[in-house]
Amino acid sequence: MSQKPSIPKGTRDFTPQEMANRNYIFNTIKSVFQLYGFQQIETPAMENLSTLMGKYGEEGDKLLFKILNSGDFLSDFDFKQIEAIKEYDDLKNKYLKDSSDVISSLNTEKENNDFYRLVEKKLIIKGIIEGTDNNEITFDGSEFEFHKILNETVLESIREITKKKFIEPYVSTEKGLRYDLTVPFARFVVQNRDKISFPFKRYQIQPVWRADRPQKGRYREFYQCDVDVVGSDSLLNELELIQIVDEVYRRLKINVVIKINNRKILSGIAEIIGEAEKITDITVAIDKLDKIGLEKVNEEIASKGISQDAIDKLQPILKLNGTNSEKLNQLKAVLATSETGLKGIDEMETIFGLCETMQIKTRVELDLTLARGLNYYTGAIFEVKALDVEIGSITGGGRYDNLTGVFGMPGVSGVGISFGADRIYDVLNQLNLYPETSEEQTRILFVSFGEKELMYCLPWLKTLRENGINCEIYPEPAKMKKQMSYADNKNIPFVAIVGENEMTENKVMLKNMKTGEQILCSPEELLNRIATN
Repeated sequence: MSQKPSIPKGTRDFTPQEMANRNYIFNTIKSVFQLYGFQQIETPAMENLSTLMGKYGEEGDKLLFKILNSGDFLSDFDFKQIEAIKEYDDLKNKYLKDSSDVISSLNTEKENNDFYRLVEKKLIIKGIIEGTDNNEITFDGSEFEFHKILNETVLESIREITKKKFIEPYVSTEKGLRYDLTVPFARFVVQNRDKISFPFKRYQIQPVWRADRPQKGRYREFYQCDVDVVGSDSLLNELELIQIVDEVYRRLKINVVIKINNRKILSGIAEIIGEAEKITDITVAIDKLDKIGLEKVNEEIASKGISQDAIDKLQPILKLNGTNSEKLNQLKAVLATSETGLKGIDEMETIFGLCETMQIKTRVELDLTLARGLNYYTGAIFEVKALDVEIGSITGGGRYDNLTGVFGMPGVSGVGISFGADRIYDVLNQLNLYPETSEEQTRILFVSFGEKELMYCLPWLKTLRENGINCEIYPEPAKMKKQMSYADNKNIPFVAIVGENEMTENKVMLKNMKTGEQILCSPEELLNRIATN
C-alpha cells in the first residue's frame, strides 16, 4: 500500500495562482525598497549555530531548527569503524601482552605510566563504592583480578574512542536553519566590511524557519522581507522605515496602524521600579500582553522573581493613555530620574516630529506595551497591525546598536524592519485585495487546429513576446471546447483563432473571453489591442 503524500506541519504548497499573488506582494515590497535606495543581498538558508545561538533570547534559541551532521559525515563510515577497531587492537597489544611484562612495567614506571593511573583511579572508585579505602593497587593474590580490571579499563577506553570518532559525528550538530534575516545580515556585514560602503542599505527577501507550534497566521517556514541600514545613528533612518511601511501598505490597499516604542524607555521603566537587571524578563513578558492578557503577564513577571511591589509600580505605566505627546509628557515625570529612559523619550519625540513634518498618512501610535522579545534591540522598536483582519503583527523591527559587535565589529549601529510576507498574503486573501490580472498571467492563447495552422501562428507568438506580451499556443490539435476550457481555467483574457480565411488574409480572429466579442486583427492591430487591454 503506497503512502499518502504529505508535507510537514507549518509548511505550505503554493499553486501557480497563489504564486502569482505572492509575487505581487514581493514585487510591491521590492519596488518600494528600491525607491529608497536599498540594494538586495542573499545569505545561506543555514548558518553556523555559533552565529545564531544567544542572539534571540532563551525562548528564541529554543525555536531554532538544528541540523544534524549528515551526508559526507557518513561517507567514511567503514573507515571510522576500522579506525576504532585498530585503536582497540593497538591498546590490546600495548597493555594485554604477557602479564608479567605488564605488571613489571606498571611496577617500575608507576609515576610516568598514564595507564597505571587509569587502573589506580578505577580501583579507588571501586573501593569507595564498596566502602573500603583503596589508595594503592592491591590484588586478591592472583593475576585474574588484575586482568579483569585491565580489560574493563581498555573496554571503557574503546567506548570513548568509538563515541568520539564514530558516534558523535553522526548525532552532533553545528549548523541551524536561519531564524530571521537580521542576525545573518549582521554576520554578512562583518564578513564583507571591506566590500561594502557605509551606511549600508540592504534588503533581503528569503524564507526563515522556526520550530514553533503551527497555528493560524504562524508557520514553521515563512518568508521575511527585510530592509536595514547599518553604519548610521541618524533617526532619519527610522523615519524612512516608517515611510516605507506607509507606502507599501498604501500600494497593497491594507489599512494598518504603526505601533512604536523604545527599548530605552522600557529600560528606564525597569530602573524606576527597581528591577533594572530583569529588563529581559520584563520585556519578554510585556510583549505577550496582546496574546495572554495583563493578568497572565503579571504572573509570568512574578515567576521570574520580580517583587510584587515592582509589579504594582509597573501597572499604571502600562495603562497610560492619550495622544503620543500626552503619553510622552506623562512618562517624562515618571522617568525623571532615569537618564536612559529620558533619552528614549527624546528619540521618540524626534521621530514623531519627523513623521508630522513628512505628513505620514498611516497612524503612528506610541504603545508602551510593545516590547519585541528579541534581545538585540536597543532603541526604537516597531510593529504594524492590520486594522481590518484579526491577525498578529504583519511587520516588525527596530534599532540595534550591538549586533555586529558579537561578530568582532563593535560600534556599528543599525535599524531595520521585516515584512511578514505570509501574513500579508493571508490578509490580502481575506480581504480579496489582489489585482484581477498579474504581470505573470498569459495574455493570449493561440488555439491549434493542425500542423499548418500551428506553423502560421509561431511568428505571431514571436512578435508578441518580443514586445513583452505573455502568450502561448495550445501544443497539439484538440477540440475547440477543450482549448477554450484551458483558457478559462488559466484566466487567459484573449484567444486567437486561426483558420483558412485568417491565413489567407494574414490575420487572426481575436476573441475577448470576458465579453465574447470577436474581431479580425492584423499583426499591428493585435499587438495594440493586447497591449492596451
